[in-house]
Amino acid sequence: MPKFAYKALSASGGVQTGEVDAADRPEALRVLDRRGLQPVSLKESAAGSTPAAAATAKKNEAAAKQPAPKAAAQGKGAKEGEEKIPDGPLKIKRAEVIMFTEELSDMLGAGLQLEPALQSMENRQELGGLKAVAGRIRQLVRDGMNFSTALKRVSPSFGPLYCSLAAAGEASGALDTILKRQAHYLKTLADLQSRLILALIYPAFLILAGIGVAVVFVTILIPQLTKLITSTPGGKLPGPIHAMMVVTDGVKSYWYVILILIIAAALFFKAWKDNPDNRLTWDSFKLRAPLIGPVVASRFYVQFLETMANLAGNGLPLLRALELSRDATQNLALRNNLNIVIGQVGDGRAFSKALIRTGAFPPLLIDMVSVGEQTGKLDMSLRRAAERYDKELDKSLSRIMALIMPTILIIMASLIGTMAYLMITAIFQTIKNLQH
Repeated sequence: MPKFAYKALSASGGVQTGEVDAADRPEALRVLDRRGLQPVSLKESAAGSTPAAAATAKKNEAAAKQPAPKAAAQGKGAKEGEEKIPDGPLKIKRAEVIMFTEELSDMLGAGLQLEPALQSMENRQELGGLKAVAGRIRQLVRDGMNFSTALKRVSPSFGPLYCSLAAAGEASGALDTILKRQAHYLKTLADLQSRLILALIYPAFLILAGIGVAVVFVTILIPQLTKLITSTPGGKLPGPIHAMMVVTDGVKSYWYVILILIIAAALFFKAWKDNPDNRLTWDSFKLRAPLIGPVVASRFYVQFLETMANLAGNGLPLLRALELSRDATQNLALRNNLNIVIGQVGDGRAFSKALIRTGAFPPLLIDMVSVGEQTGKLDMSLRRAAERYDKELDKSLSRIMALIMPTILIIMASLIGTMAYLMITAIFQTIKNLQH
């Protein structure tokens, strides 16, 4: 059996060295973990070891195999828990994803390696479901899997964008920086959603109140007024009220058919949107949609520029940085634009010239890239452009939220005002008929 020479930190903080017998490197790491040792280095030793070293290793193995009964049971449970990863993905909340990202980026930024950082999170008592996530990821990373691949396998809550950005961070050596920016992005998104929910509470009450008033008008007041008008000699329903009553009677008689049609339309739209053949059309529509389109585009520019700035700033070749940035983009229309840029750069064209040839990137972004190419500080120019588009994104979101309230007020006022006008008109018509 191969021997592995190790240098590890013990629980007391001391440094221990020695050798372990193991079938492969992952098994050697498990043996050290069961002994409570955190490996600093682990290398397969030469075939011929000294008798003293062999005796020391055998003695350590014997000590590890004959612990106290309670400790043996704990060691056996740990071995079973480590050697077999439970099947099925672990789903965590967005707040837990943000906490995981912040904690991990802080520890990596402080100089801790990835596996010890994950182990530190695993040993925390207050992290709840994150302990299991960190434990699974740590085991996969320790067995040689990439961090981004481990994220994708352990939990779908991280999402494709998160995993692609993690892969970009691993490739560039700036995983802590990219995780910190991703945590900022997730916190901004969560803050935006909370602000949007708070902003929609009052309009939601207005909508419910308006619907309630409309129902009272249509089901009680207008039918009573209709009876009054028709019972009056020479009474005749005004055209708008007659049309409204026809629509109301139709809804009362066929409400279940209307409900089925609405549900069927929603399911059909979801199936169409989720079809891979239609995804490009849907993604292109999102970029052209009023109000929403500028938000989607600005969000892409911020993500693209920040990712490129991190990758280029850490010495990654431009073509590889573009490929990783493309993999982190979920919109197919935007991915196609980046494919064109990658093809142009691969043919030897300048980055800014390739952006121009696509015809899909704004002049300001291209100018910032061109300045970075001329000055040799592409990463700094990309970061400044990202900050500018981040401000534009915030303005677009603020504009949308500012338009929600007056739009709903205008719609509700128009609805209630129209019904009130029709009722008053019908009343005056009835009084006029009575006078004649």
